[in-house]
Amino acid sequence: MNIDAKKLLRNKKVIAEINRHKWLESEIAGYDIGFEAAAESWLKNHAVAWVAYHMKNSSTTSAASASKKKKRS
Repeated sequence: MNIDAKKLLRNKKVIAEINRHKWLESEIAGYDIGFEAAAESWLKNHAVAWVAYHMKNSSTTSAASASKKKKRS
């Protein structure tokens, strides 16, 4: 699945998820890891699953949707 990171980073729900991820990872690390590091980590490790679950009909998943439609035909 091709993820458009720039488009995701404009989504308020994604920002909230990254801030939650930042808080959790900062707690584990014992210091504030910062938004950039948290965003990079979240995009790498969680974005695909988040998009698949939350944005089933979004243009960021258009390739996956097209693939599913082909399978149904």
